[in-house]
Amino acid sequence: MIRFLADENLSFHIVRGARRLDERLDIVRVQDVGLTGADDPTVLEWAAAHARILLTHDVATMTAYAYRRVREGKLMPGVIEISRSIPIQLAIRDIHLIATCSLDGEWEGQVLYLPLG
Repeated sequence: MIRFLADENLSFHIVRGARRLDERLDIVRVQDVGLTGADDPTVLEWAAAHARILLTHDVATMTAYAYRRVREGKLMPGVIEISRSIPIQLAIRDIHLIATCSLDGEWEGQVLYLPLG
């Protein structure tokens, strides 16, 4: 199953709801791994080193840093940008769908936007 890193700005309600929906989901928060206050490149580096797709609301800067990593030939396991306007239950459902229906490495070098559709 896909592994995630929840960015510091991601709604805790989404993280908690996703974990409640399926306790098998592997989501760690930036705060849980000692990255509170870390800049975007540092968060992306940690996600890459631990093969975790980043879940974030940070559309303003995270995408640019993610694509920079790809251009530089660095690992970038994927970023999922979650709109702040998406209903929490829809975000949880989409994360669960991605986690359970994706193959390891499938999102490498990609940025995906939620809601899915």
